Amino acid sequence: MKKSKHVQCSIQYHIAWATKYRYKVLVGRVANRTREIIRYSCAALGVEIIKGSIGSDHVYLFVSCPPNISVSKLVQVLKGRTSKVIQSEYKEIEKRYWKDHLWASGYFCQSVGFIDKNAVHKYIDRI
Repeated sequence: MKKSKHVQCSIQYHIAWATKYRYKVLVGRVANRTREIIRYSCAALGVEIIKGSIGSDHVYLFVSCPPNISVSKLVQVLKGRTSKVIQSEYKEIEKRYWKDHLWASGYFCQSVGFIDKNAVHKYIDRI
């Protein structure tokens, strides 16, 4: 539960995205560097990584976000920063991907909560 002066919230997302053409480029040093960039970027945004995994062609994250960060903004920042840095630091990847597109377009996102919709309906009905 995140708390501030005027807000208490628990906003958690399961997020996944893949490399363009599902090329298996996220291995070894590239995977480690991708992990570092994601950790740094999340910390800068105030996003807590609860669990994460870097596969050879995809990224999975389970995160807790502050209410001022939308999931679309979070994914935009993570995909954008990782693509830019990875392609600039690893020329072999830059050759494989052109026009700064390391990642496939789109992503998967699912909100994760502590209560189900029936509990919310019961709570609202009691008020």
